[in-house]
Amino acid sequence: MTSGVDLLPTIVGVLVLAAIATVALALFRTPGRWTPAFAILRGAVQLAVISVILTGIVAQPAWIGVALLVMFGIATGVAVRRTGGGRHMVAVMASSIGAGAVVSIGTVFATGALAPTPRYLLAIGAILIGNSMSIATLAGRRFTASVADRWEEVEGWLALGATPRRSTLDLARRAVREALIPSIDQTKTTGLVVLPGAFVGAIFGGLSPLEAGRFQIVVLAAIMAAGAVTAVLIATWLGPVRTKPVLAA
Repeated sequence: MTSGVDLLPTIVGVLVLAAIATVALALFRTPGRWTPAFAILRGAVQLAVISVILTGIVAQPAWIGVALLVMFGIATGVAVRRTGGGRHMVAVMASSIGAGAVVSIGTVFATGALAPTPRYLLAIGAILIGNSMSIATLAGRRFTASVADRWEEVEGWLALGATPRRSTLDLARRAVREALIPSIDQTKTTGLVVLPGAFVGAIFGGLSPLEAGRFQIVVLAAIMAAGAVTAVLIATWLGPVRTKPVLAA
């Protein structure tokens, strides 16, 4: 009964917030005005399901590995869909997101920054996969859009005898930089403008503010490392362009 009483204000608050987002977009006649509300509904359902599932697997390393693989598969699929890629893009996104996450997780545990426990593996693994997915999407979309917008410049490089990779190298570097801007800004403003979810959650979970801060800076550094590896690999794989790309919807 207590759960039901506690849950009601949460449901009401979420519904009101969803309504605010929908009304704001509707007043401005923005396309896809219902998208935020549907996203909130989907997120609520997914969180409810994953909360039940994680309750049973959080202490089981094998099942945590399965959960991370499922997250990785979904992240790859989302990144591929957002960049409008075909089958070749699956390998591009999977290798880039996977490499970024594995390098960062391995470094965190190898250096002793965090203890290699199942709980930490699940927490940091999920965070890195999610952030790498976003960065991969941004890098891929930005690179494709830049090449399409400046195709005459790329053709000029090719006409002068430059390799396909060299003809888009400057655009690829800019795409990497811009894909990392949200993560860079989040890291630079942490504690001043933003209190990250991992920090707040760690405090609510019983850690001292100092320990929570230690966990958060490790997470932020891992996100930056994973994002840099992911974005560079995306730009590297997509770099050699011979025909004008088609922009994703």
